[in-house]
Amino acid sequence: MRKHSKTVLSDGTLRKREGTLYLENRKGKLPLPIEEVYDIYIYGHVNITSQALHFLAQKGVAVHFFNHYGYYDGSFYPKEKLHSGDLVIRQAEHYLDPEKRLELARLFVKGSALNMEKNLKRWKVADGFSDMLGELFRELEDARKITEVMNVEARIRQEYYARWDEHLPEGFKIVKRTRRPPENEMNALISFLNSRLYATIVSELYNTQLVPTVSYLHEPGERRFSLALDLSEIFKPIIADRVANRLVKQGIIKKEHFRDDLNGVLLTKEGTKKVVEAYNEEMRRSVRHPNLKTNVTKQRLIRLEAYKLMRHFVGSGRYEPLVAWF
Repeated sequence: MRKHSKTVLSDGTLRKREGTLYLENRKGKLPLPIEEVYDIYIYGHVNITSQALHFLAQKGVAVHFFNHYGYYDGSFYPKEKLHSGDLVIRQAEHYLDPEKRLELARLFVKGSALNMEKNLKRWKVADGFSDMLGELFRELEDARKITEVMNVEARIRQEYYARWDEHLPEGFKIVKRTRRPPENEMNALISFLNSRLYATIVSELYNTQLVPTVSYLHEPGERRFSLALDLSEIFKPIIADRVANRLVKQGIIKKEHFRDDLNGVLLTKEGTKKVVEAYNEEMRRSVRHPNLKTNVTKQRLIRLEAYKLMRHFVGSGRYEPLVAWF
């Protein structure tokens, strides 16, 4: 049976009853058959009973929590079942060796930049971007520290947002990338989608043998899955940004779907629902994979990217970041 991601936008209590999960609230009792659940994303105020948590752990279902503002708060990350001591050692070696770490950090930035370029060409606002990338890629190759790589990445993204703004309708310009809180509607939309994408990548990493806390572009931290941040650089332009762009260009998301909150702008409940629907639809979309010669969903592409990293670590193939062909 094919499993699906479940999103909970309402408040309630998640319980286990007779071998099934139920979300219970004043509207009733909604069954969530565990065999159909891949992972769960919770935006409402939800209590989870200990029996439900044990059940989720047994079935290997990750649960991701988002706060009042739609930001990722954390995950219930069940005990990992896929282990490879050799891969853990190789993954750590690539972090500890400065040259190997720099190589991966550069590749994450390069892949992200090429996907931004792809978007700008689709939107017909790529003037001068490719030439600028050529210059910044030379700086990237000369970078000897991770901070220098991050600096190049920030400059590329700044140029990208400036050109994307030319394509966006009035009232939905990015102007300047702002977070926590986002200062306008487009920043709120981008931040919301980036948070959701990060959690999706955490779920995909859970289903591999990779250690999600050992990363290369972003510094590993004790309280975050920093490898998901690395991989998100590849996918933000071709998933989060494209969904955001489509929502505002097609008028699916309007000004009325946002509200002012604590010096910032946030999605309303109705806006959140529309964005989550669009995001889930995007992740279920299939594209023809040029190497596998078969259709794969956008979500599956994330897992495939993780597998490419695994092959890189064990020396069976150099990692090349996904550059969208779609």
